[in-house]
Amino acid sequence: MPAPKKALRRSLTVTSAALTALAVLSPAALAAPSPSSSPSATPPASMSAVGGARLGEPGTQVDLAGGAPVLPKDVTARSWIVADAESGDVLAAHNAHWKLAPASTLKMLFADTLLPKWPKTAKRKVEFSDLAGMGAGSSLVGVKEEETYTVHDLWLGVFLRSGNDAVHVLSAMNDGVEKTVEDMNAHAEELQAGDTHVVSPDGYDMPGQVSSAYDLTLFARSGLQKKDFREYASTVSAEFPGETKKDKKGKTSRESFEIQNTNRLLSGDSDVEVYPGIAGVKNGNTTNAGSTFTGVAEQGGKVLLVTVMNPAKDEHNEVYKETARLFDWGFKATGKVQPVGRLVGPKSAESPSPEASGEAGGAGKGAAGTEPVAGAQATGGGGAGIAAGITAGVLVLLAGGAFLVNRKWPLPDLVRRRPRP
Repeated sequence: MPAPKKALRRSLTVTSAALTALAVLSPAALAAPSPSSSPSATPPASMSAVGGARLGEPGTQVDLAGGAPVLPKDVTARSWIVADAESGDVLAAHNAHWKLAPASTLKMLFADTLLPKWPKTAKRKVEFSDLAGMGAGSSLVGVKEEETYTVHDLWLGVFLRSGNDAVHVLSAMNDGVEKTVEDMNAHAEELQAGDTHVVSPDGYDMPGQVSSAYDLTLFARSGLQKKDFREYASTVSAEFPGETKKDKKGKTSRESFEIQNTNRLLSGDSDVEVYPGIAGVKNGNTTNAGSTFTGVAEQGGKVLLVTVMNPAKDEHNEVYKETARLFDWGFKATGKVQPVGRLVGPKSAESPSPEASGEAGGAGKGAAGTEPVAGAQATGGGGAGIAAGITAGVLVLLAGGAFLVNRKWPLPDLVRRRPRP
């Protein structure tokens, strides 16, 4: 697909163009099984009250103060949320706790759960059993059996191409899909994401697999505390190892091919420009979920998270267009609306994890010693650098000895992006 003139001025190779075309169908847009109980078109009359009672009410929740802009009228998603990534304040929401199929946005929870387990340089020679059990029509990055990949390669495949094959290899490294699902459900519980039930780690449509706009936003906020998560989520394009080939003389070689991020607010498309200040996070699309997306962006020193699930309007890239409208509203509305709820912190907020702001594999500094770190720069001429320093959240001791669970998670330099050529 052609890149927008104003956003990206680089040509695509034949390989990357072909991969981009495949993304339209990902993941499993053509052949996903129907759940035993598909969600109704009407939200429940009562939903979870985690984060505030109003977030459990159906319909749109917003408190406009004087001078606040009105919400955009052309947002058709079943569920959405606009939140301050740092304070956790929910500026506005619509059916925030409605349990819906999450599609590949569930990979944010997968990444947040597994990223700390291995260093980037760890390697895996893919076995045939690693790729068993993937759903028909799954989105793929191009992992091949009996080829060796670094963990870094595999995470690029997860974030940029939403590759279910990369997810399954990483799950195999984690003692299998069943163990990974258990770990993800346990981590969701730790994050107080009670609307989420994981059945498949890649987000492929499965009976009983659900999440919500609220929970997906929690996953993004938690993941963004990790340097590697921020790096992968903000990478526009990268090189991925191809298949090893042998010439007539018996000499082997292995070339790479370019992969591009299918997040259109980050990479752009013919009808979507790169959103100013965007730095991720994750998109998805399946038969049952429709299109889903969680994004993070910074403007004027404010960092917002927006999640949009299943727009009713059936137009190309509609999920990104509606997300952009909500971002626009949120940046204009900041300071002019009363919060209607909050993003809760994890249960263990009073004991920050030592790797919370560091690299995967336990290589990061403790939260108290965190310093700004440089993110990745995309290949192919499009700068996607980030300087992301996460300052330790300060716990506030309340009267009676209780801790404020919803501590502030500053993201000061999350998305100060290098200029694009």
